[in-house]
Amino acid sequence: MKHRARSQEHSHVHSRLLVLLMSATSLVACAQQPSPAASSAAAVPAVAQSSAPQLVTGLPDFTGLVEQVGPAVVNVEATIGGKRSASTQTAQDDAIPEIFRRMLPPGFEFPDGQGDPRQQRRGTSLGSGFVISADGYVLTNHHVIDGADTVKVKLPDRREFTAKVVGSDEQYDVALLKIDAKGLPTVRLGDSKLLKSGQWVVAIGSPLGLDHSVTAGIVSAVGRTGNGEQRYVPFIQTDVAINQGNSGGPLLNTRGEVVGINSQIFSMSGGYMGISFAIPIDLAMSAVDQLKKNGRVSRGQLGVIVQAMSAEEAKGLGLPDANGALVNQVLEDSPAGKADLRPGDVIRTVDGRPINDSSELPPIIGSMAPGSKVRLGVWSGGKTRDVTLTLTELETDQLAADEDGQGPAAKPAISSGSNALGIVVEALDAASRKRLGLKAGEGVMITNVTNGATRDAGIGRGMVVLQVGREAVGSVAAFNAQVADVEDGDTVMLLVRQGSITRFLAVPVEADER
Repeated sequence: MKHRARSQEHSHVHSRLLVLLMSATSLVACAQQPSPAASSAAAVPAVAQSSAPQLVTGLPDFTGLVEQVGPAVVNVEATIGGKRSASTQTAQDDAIPEIFRRMLPPGFEFPDGQGDPRQQRRGTSLGSGFVISADGYVLTNHHVIDGADTVKVKLPDRREFTAKVVGSDEQYDVALLKIDAKGLPTVRLGDSKLLKSGQWVVAIGSPLGLDHSVTAGIVSAVGRTGNGEQRYVPFIQTDVAINQGNSGGPLLNTRGEVVGINSQIFSMSGGYMGISFAIPIDLAMSAVDQLKKNGRVSRGQLGVIVQAMSAEEAKGLGLPDANGALVNQVLEDSPAGKADLRPGDVIRTVDGRPINDSSELPPIIGSMAPGSKVRLGVWSGGKTRDVTLTLTELETDQLAADEDGQGPAAKPAISSGSNALGIVVEALDAASRKRLGLKAGEGVMITNVTNGATRDAGIGRGMVVLQVGREAVGSVAAFNAQVADVEDGDTVMLLVRQGSITRFLAVPVEADER
């Protein structure tokens, strides 16, 4: 009975399938019958639809890369005793957000006692590094070993060595170590100049004390420049997950070549937020060569302080665009000073290479050796001229800022402020000039600004005007003479100093309606 019931059920199912198949065939046939409207439309030639080319195919597999490179990646442990640097103490204050925060500063401690207990020992810095030669040279970050009494390098095979610090450079954040070992596995070095945004990159290191962790992402941008001592590094920006402990580890391309040294993260909390930075390996290896030979890194300098330009400032200088580095200060007895560069000049090219932004200039010049000859394309006084000069060595302390940042006390105004800019100025006495680091006959003090458009341009009381356009002003009469002929619609470039900062500001001339 069960067998029969099953047979009847099968027969019934077969019948239903046959009906459905016939219906589907009928529907297809109907669909193939063109309607009258479709028939008339068929006379119109069809537009060929070409599909876009496939730009991304599949996802990468990094297992082979990690197996090959991993043995050359090491852990670096630096023990710091006694006094710690001010930069370290600042980095330990978790309540203060930091831009370009160090990934593992010496003495770092996890909040609430969390994390690897090895990292909570006061005065111990844990980072990463990689072997660049079989005879024991290891590359890491300066900030990992800064101030260390002893530095230990731990290999993946669990061997441990006390390392010698061959040399270290704070501005490039590079340190070269040497351990007494032979026949070590080494990394292959790539060309960081070939990196492009969107390329895959891989990081290997010890984030949060977790040895040989691997993370991957893409290059977000190249040529990112920092501030202060790191203005000479054109950073590689990535979205690779980097955390404390990755410092000094390699950034690799998909061929397993080192293209950078993981160095910094952008973080408001100290943790990874999707923005990390690496030092280009080309720059790092140029430092390695100098550290091996001299134990220090030297850089070329022009002797100028530069700033970026806005479109309004470019207009005020008569430039067609805002590309270039605007000179706002020339150091005395520097190569630039001897070549007659002046505030208000714009450096547009270096040896024929275009300078699109002022931040590009320091890394280019800094990477050149003192004594190198360089040819600059300079926009000066409404025309372009070529300037050839010889670089001198950059001294790290020559651009020290005025600590208090305060200007001299205001005095009764002398000018009326009846000029088109609405700027009231007064003369500076000898004591005020000495305080500001000015020579005799340099600058006038702004005591009031009566024009709203001028205030909006950033001009305010207490600033010192050094130049109007390319003309220096050292008296009220000289200032008034330079602004006497400006008209509505003009843009006037003022070189001003406020505290220790000197820069150009573009001031549009507008009738004040406020």
